[in-house]
Amino acid sequence: MVFSSLVFIFLFLTGTLTIYYIAPKKLKNTVILLSGLVFYTWGEPVYVVVMLLSTLIDYIAGLVIWKFGENKHIRRTCLIVSIVMNLSLLGIFKYSGFIADNINALAGQTLIDISKTYLFGLDFLPVNLLPIGISFFTFQSMSYTIDMYRGEIEVQKNPINFAAFVTLFSQLVAGPIVRYSDIAKELDDRVINIDKVYDGTVRFITGLGKKVLIANSVGAVWDTVLADMQAGTPVSAATAWIGIIAYTLQIYFDFSGYSDMAIGLGKMMGFTFPENFNYPYLSKSVAEFWRRWHITLGAWFRSYVYIPLGGNRKGLGRTVLNLAIVWLLTGIWHGANWTFILWGVLYGVFIIAERLFLGKVLEKLPSAVSWLYTILLVMFGWVLFASPDLATAGAYFGNLFGGSGIAFDNTAVYLLINYGAVLILGIFAATDAWKIIVENAAAKFPAAVHALMPVCKTGVFLLCVAYLVDASYNPFLYFNF
Repeated sequence: MVFSSLVFIFLFLTGTLTIYYIAPKKLKNTVILLSGLVFYTWGEPVYVVVMLLSTLIDYIAGLVIWKFGENKHIRRTCLIVSIVMNLSLLGIFKYSGFIADNINALAGQTLIDISKTYLFGLDFLPVNLLPIGISFFTFQSMSYTIDMYRGEIEVQKNPINFAAFVTLFSQLVAGPIVRYSDIAKELDDRVINIDKVYDGTVRFITGLGKKVLIANSVGAVWDTVLADMQAGTPVSAATAWIGIIAYTLQIYFDFSGYSDMAIGLGKMMGFTFPENFNYPYLSKSVAEFWRRWHITLGAWFRSYVYIPLGGNRKGLGRTVLNLAIVWLLTGIWHGANWTFILWGVLYGVFIIAERLFLGKVLEKLPSAVSWLYTILLVMFGWVLFASPDLATAGAYFGNLFGGSGIAFDNTAVYLLINYGAVLILGIFAATDAWKIIVENAAAKFPAAVHALMPVCKTGVFLLCVAYLVDASYNPFLYFNF
């Protein structure tokens, strides 16, 4: 079940919030837990066991760390068990098939045949089906154990409260990656009032508009171009560029829209989630891009990998090594495919280069040149990210630079005529221009803007509903991660 569906909006969300608001304060976390389980099992009736196992591991580890706080050996053992168990779940379900395929490819024969995984002795979980959101909920749950070990948070003794933290449906399967410390106080005591509900509703509609009206529309462009390539149809350079521009917009509005919806849902329920995007396509360096894109993932790796490895405190050589490790892991986190690994390595190489010398060069260049350098690298990265394999990515790069021998074709004309307006809208909306316009208008005409805002948001919501009534294309890209 995705947020941008009529079933979610009019059935699940309406019913859940009604029960949540009328429930006594001491039962609200129980409502969160039960609704989260219903939300997850709607699409994953078996794999909910994996999520509950991860939750149980980290809850028990936290209790033991608290109980034996003076015993360093027990505390360290609990931390290791938590990390190993969580990463093992990720390894089994997300990477075992990839590892087996590569071993078999190197050997030239089938040495490892993984068709099922075993849990509690039962052969019933095919490894080719990835539990939705496993990379998100394992990282969120694991953050609790790590912070407990560091002594940065208080223990959560109530199992329902802890399970509510993990199963909170608004951020369960696609983030933002909410660490326990982000909402620890709100889990025990939070304020729910009309202002928060209104702000949350506005934020949810904003995200819904991004996802439904922009991401879904431009996503059809990318799918068309990729399908032509995979069918062996010659793709002109113009069509290839239109396709990757469309994907660049699709993944931003798809993921940032989902994050907006998650943040809005959190506010409706009394929680304040961290921001996840800050106009990343305005960046003038790759490092800046990653300070603005998927902010909570970058913060997670910085807190739990980069800084523990020594960060930039142990000399230049160690800093470079630490950055390389983080970006290799970032690529691996996104998926079990060489395209994702090379995507992470690509960013690692340029971020290291910017740390060593390139950053100073970019600061001296005109802003337009620095921006162009960044956006082109980001788009080239999306070619790797979106391609099903390295061969497709290589062919796509070739088409971008005229490898097909065709500069412009009828497909490019068709895409521009039918999708040109939404592409322009997406490019405009990916900047902060609209925000500046609204802020300036609010400063000059506060009453008018205040009165028009609900009307505009209602209009966006009705347009989204109208689209979803007939929509057959409504994917969510980050469900795969």
